[in-house]
Amino acid sequence: MYDIAIIGAGINGCSVAYEFTQAGKKVILIDMNNIAGGGSGAAGAFISPKFSKAGELKELLHDAFVYSMDYYETNFPHLLKKAPLLHIAQDEKDDEILKTYKKNTSLELLTPSTTVLNSLHDNTQEREKISINAGVVDAQNMCIAMAKSAKFVKHEVKNLMFDEGVWNIDELYSAKEVVLATGAYEKLIKEPYIQLRGVWGHRIDVETTTQNKHSIHQFVSISPSQNGVLAIGATHNVHYHPQTSTENYHVESGREELLEKASKTLKLNNIKVVKDYMGLRSGSFDYLPLVGQLVMSSETLQTKEINFKTKKPNYDAYTYYPNLTMINGSGGYGFVLAPYLARILKEFILKDLKIDERITPARFFYRFAKKR
Repeated sequence: MYDIAIIGAGINGCSVAYEFTQAGKKVILIDMNNIAGGGSGAAGAFISPKFSKAGELKELLHDAFVYSMDYYETNFPHLLKKAPLLHIAQDEKDDEILKTYKKNTSLELLTPSTTVLNSLHDNTQEREKISINAGVVDAQNMCIAMAKSAKFVKHEVKNLMFDEGVWNIDELYSAKEVVLATGAYEKLIKEPYIQLRGVWGHRIDVETTTQNKHSIHQFVSISPSQNGVLAIGATHNVHYHPQTSTENYHVESGREELLEKASKTLKLNNIKVVKDYMGLRSGSFDYLPLVGQLVMSSETLQTKEINFKTKKPNYDAYTYYPNLTMINGSGGYGFVLAPYLARILKEFILKDLKIDERITPARFFYRFAKKR
C-alpha cells in the first residue's frame, strides 16, 4: 500500500514525487515510458517568466519563476546552469509588450553585454530586448533526481478503481491517493470537460563554433554553450500527435525549421546536429494549468440545487472524485511551473489548503455545464 500513487513521470509527476517523499510519504511513480520519456525529456527546460503586458498567466508565471529559481538552486544546484536570459521581440507588437513589461516588472533588469549583442543577427539589432538573471536545468536528469526516493514502475495504467477508501491500479498496486500527471495522454478519467491540447516539441543539441553565454529567446529558445554544444528548441508543431496523426513526424524538416529560426537571432557557425529530443507537451485551452480535484460531471449535473448559469459558481457544491487530483496543462512552461504547483498540490492534500479556483479543473466543468 502506498500513500501516494503518481501516474505520469514527466516534470509534473516527478515534482510531486519529490514533494511527497520529502514529506516522508511512501510514493509510487508510474509511467508507460521511462522517467521524462515524453515531452519533459524533450524540453529545453528554460526557467523564465512570461513576458507580456498583463494577465493571470503572467502573474502565475512570475511567482513560479521566482519560486523555481530558488527551488532548483537550493535542492539541485548541480543540475541548474545559471545564465542571463535575453528575450528579444519578434516584431513591432512585441516591442510594445516588452516596453510595458520593463516599466512594470519587479525583476532586476540587466544590460546585455556588447559581446552578446554583437553575436546577434543584424535584423535583431533594432528590436526591443529585455535581460534578467535566469537559468536552464538538465531536463532528464532533473526528473530522475526528483524521483530518486520514489518507487518507479514502467507500466501503462489501464484501470483505476476506488473501493473502501483505496485506489486500485490495474489490480497491481494500491494507494490512498492518486495524482494524475499524464500530460497530453490523459485517458484514465473520461470526463468531457477535460480537453487538453498536445503541442509537439522538438529540441536539437548542436555542435557549433559559436559561443553563447546567454539563454536567448526569440523565434525559438537557444541555450548557453556547454562544451561546444548548445540546445535549440520550440513547441512548434500544433498539428502533429503521435497517437492520432496519419503520418510520422518528419525529423529532418523539424531540424531545418529550428535551425532556420535560430539563425534569424544568433549567428551560428559550423553547425552539426548531434542529438534530437521530441515529445508531446500538454497545454490547456485557456493556457492556465490544471491543479486539484476532478469533478464527477454526471453526479454534479444531477444535483438540482446547483445553478450552473450563475456568474459566480460555487465550486464547493460540486461532487468530486475521492482522493484523486491532477496536475497538468503547463504547456511550454513545465519546468517553471511544476515545482511551484507541486507544492500547492501537496499542501492541499496534506493540509487541506485551498487551491486558487483559477487553476482548478472545476473551472472547465463550470464552463461545460453552463453551456448545457
